[in-house]
Amino acid sequence: MLEVRSLTKRYSSIPVVQRVSFVIRPGGILGYLGPNGAGKSTTVKMLTGLVEPSQGQIFFNGRDIREDVVDYKRHLGYVPEDPQVYPYLTGWEYLQLVGRLRSIPSKALEEKMQELMKLFSLQNSRHSALSSYSKGMRQKILIVAALLHNPDLLIFDEPLSGLDVTTALIFRNLVSSLAAKGKMILYSSHVLEVVEKICSEVVILQKGSIVAYDSVERLRELMRLSSLEDVFAQLVLQEDTESIANEIIEVMGL
Repeated sequence: MLEVRSLTKRYSSIPVVQRVSFVIRPGGILGYLGPNGAGKSTTVKMLTGLVEPSQGQIFFNGRDIREDVVDYKRHLGYVPEDPQVYPYLTGWEYLQLVGRLRSIPSKALEEKMQELMKLFSLQNSRHSALSSYSKGMRQKILIVAALLHNPDLLIFDEPLSGLDVTTALIFRNLVSSLAAKGKMILYSSHVLEVVEKICSEVVILQKGSIVAYDSVERLRELMRLSSLEDVFAQLVLQEDTESIANEIIEVMGL
């Protein structure tokens, strides 16, 4: 189980994330939502050990991750929002590097790489430099890299970015299947339709603080709204989006 307690991050005394708390149990998919600047990426960076919290604690299976961050990361798979990779490595070489850093035995690693690259339609590009990959192909490589060591906790930050329609559908089914196998998943995204379909619970952030934390069904019932998009708009959007769109049309002279 992943448990986050009063997680807070400040930069120059300015809070970016404020007293965020939530739990992800085995088999759970937690949607993590909010407008740009709400604190989603900062939370993800704290959960992955890239940024030290100013306050609060993160527990994995009942243990504060700061007691042994290296061991915690052995159980973690992470797909970042921005697909940064080593451009001069081939896709195959990059996955070899990740697998070796994860201490996966060579034979098992090569078998996994072979099969996963084929399933993600990367087989024909496996010996091409990552600098020649499209954004979607780099995203696929990062997804494969996150899955290689069969982690217990998966953190996906805008994982559909750049993916073609077929791969996006495969990925949606994959996330649900991983949860069915007992994995814990945090899914941060702007694609509310996908979050609504696959997430067991959602957290909605506004200016670094949680404004809603419940199942999608419960939030819709409580707010008497028909979709997660409507719930999100009601809680965090402070502008009349339709009026703004019409004003843009007027400025264009249409």
